[in-house]
Amino acid sequence: MDNSRHNGMTASVAVVGCGHWGKNIVRNVAELGALAAVSDTNGILAEKFGAEYAVKALSWPEVLAEPSVKGVMLASPAHLHAAMALEALAAGKHVYVEKPLALNLSDAQAVIDAANNAGLVLMVGHLLQYHPAFQKVKAIVRGGEIGKLRYITSHRMSLGKLRTEEDVLWSFSPHDISMILALAGEMPDRVKGRGGAFLQPLWDFSDLYLSFPSGAIARATASWLHPFKEHKLVVVGETGMLVFDDTKDWEAKVTLYRHQARIEDGIPHVHKADAEPIELKEGEPLKEECRHFIDCIADGSRPLTDGREAIAVLEVLMRGSNNNE
Repeated sequence: MDNSRHNGMTASVAVVGCGHWGKNIVRNVAELGALAAVSDTNGILAEKFGAEYAVKALSWPEVLAEPSVKGVMLASPAHLHAAMALEALAAGKHVYVEKPLALNLSDAQAVIDAANNAGLVLMVGHLLQYHPAFQKVKAIVRGGEIGKLRYITSHRMSLGKLRTEEDVLWSFSPHDISMILALAGEMPDRVKGRGGAFLQPLWDFSDLYLSFPSGAIARATASWLHPFKEHKLVVVGETGMLVFDDTKDWEAKVTLYRHQARIEDGIPHVHKADAEPIELKEGEPLKEECRHFIDCIADGSRPLTDGREAIAVLEVLMRGSNNNE
């Protein structure tokens, strides 16, 4: 069992929400040796996971009152995130919230203020920040190996899972916005969103455009009405290009192209280079994310994806949804 420990103590975490995504969090926290309890509005489902992992199956009020639970990981519907996070913080629990932290900036700020005032850990589930492939991409970009950023494009598309509480921009694109902001190292000065609502009054397809003060631009495309799965990030700089394709095997997930395009004597020239697969250390992103939360509880450190990160991503989402720039 892969325990995360500090001073000989293992963080005790309750996972709230055992559904489509929550069940994966339950498994990973259990494998890390930190699962204390599970909870779900479907009591039968909670009992099932409680029995499978030999932990308590508790109601939400019981989670808040349980002294052995030091932290909660919320995998509940998005519209409940802020209210449940506030209740957990008021009960003295460290909190991890699946993205988005809230559906508006004022609710998100209220959660951040509550965590700061209580001296508790607040972490938001921007999963791709913990992916070894993206961490490698970020290191290469920040190391200057592809020069000044020109543009970033991301595609996050598949057939389903369709949601009724939030559109595809809010469901899929937080991952890509988080990565884009991390690579750009700055907030965009302009954001423009467009989408198509084909099945219900929610966007099933979205296109988000960002421009940055440095001159870099980015585009994030999302759809749950796509014929095949596509999770791809392309980063283009002055002296090289990177591709992160999460549908590929580990040895092919990240590729560096030292292609260059520039003006020479007034004439555009393209200099092509061979593709260079980048060696990666394999790891399950969700396990690394869960481990990070547990370690932050144990040593009191600030999470990589903290409240400030959540606010930045939320601001871009809201600007893209409002279509007013």
